[in-house]
Amino acid sequence: MTATGRMAERTRPAVVLAGLAALTALLLAGHRLVPNRVGRLGSLLEVFLPWLGLVVAVLFGLALLYRSAVALLALLLPVAAWTDLFGGLLLAAPGAGPRQLVVVQHNVSDVNPDPAGTARALAAAGPDLIALQELVPAALPVYEETLAAPYPHHVVRGTVGLWSRYPLSGARPLDIKPAGITESWNRGLRAVADTPYGDVAAYVAHLPSVRVRASGLASEWRDESAGLLGRAVAAEPVPRVLVLGDLNGTVDDRGLAPLTSRLNTAERGFAFSFPASFPVARIDQVMARSAAVEQIRTLPRTGSDHLPVAARIALGR
Repeated sequence: MTATGRMAERTRPAVVLAGLAALTALLLAGHRLVPNRVGRLGSLLEVFLPWLGLVVAVLFGLALLYRSAVALLALLLPVAAWTDLFGGLLLAAPGAGPRQLVVVQHNVSDVNPDPAGTARALAAAGPDLIALQELVPAALPVYEETLAAPYPHHVVRGTVGLWSRYPLSGARPLDIKPAGITESWNRGLRAVADTPYGDVAAYVAHLPSVRVRASGLASEWRDESAGLLGRAVAAEPVPRVLVLGDLNGTVDDRGLAPLTSRLNTAERGFAFSFPASFPVARIDQVMARSAAVEQIRTLPRTGSDHLPVAARIALGR
């Protein structure tokens, strides 16, 4: 082999690694440019966007293995892009302050074998509000009885419910059912909590599921339902709003743009909540208007296929 050939062989891995680093940076920084027309590939990428950090870690290891300064320099691009998108979530949350609420969001699962234990676990976190989805008639009395003492106020509409330390008023169902669903379907409610810091309109929702298929991400019904929920929030007269629910999407997924464009999302914490056995994404969300979601975290596993999430909300003045 000639000297030129040996040099080419040594530089080829560096070029490949640098190219992969540039591609990863492009996907991170330009994920909104990935089209959604075919298979909703943009949304599919955005569901797993934080995990591109693992790709960066693997490329870093290979760059060290091949002792490639070019590849290491190229990796500065995806590191900067990932840090810009997600670095803030890793920072320590500010200490608890005045005018704060703690809320818990949990899809309890319609086949949960231990609803009483689930209710006790959620109450043990000491939240002010608890939002639940997949409440089935057989389990509902168990949740009502178990949560009655610490949460004397509650409202249930269809398969979603809200438990509160504070009085609730103005409770009504939300029409977030996609047009293509013909059967009975009631998975949204709105109520106003009379907190010590003023009224807070709480929206509890369970958006339709999405499916990953060979053709891509099937999320049409979820996206339509998110649009309906977003319009309801936009029309809400109470200034402070909380949206708590299994939204079947991450905050980076453009399918939830009708909500994320109007509401604040968590400032600290990843809180991957699904599936409970090996969480890869947070599809259980807490969002706010005229308030800040300072921190979100997961709670220990219950009998559900989701992990509960708890969030600290700063209401400000």
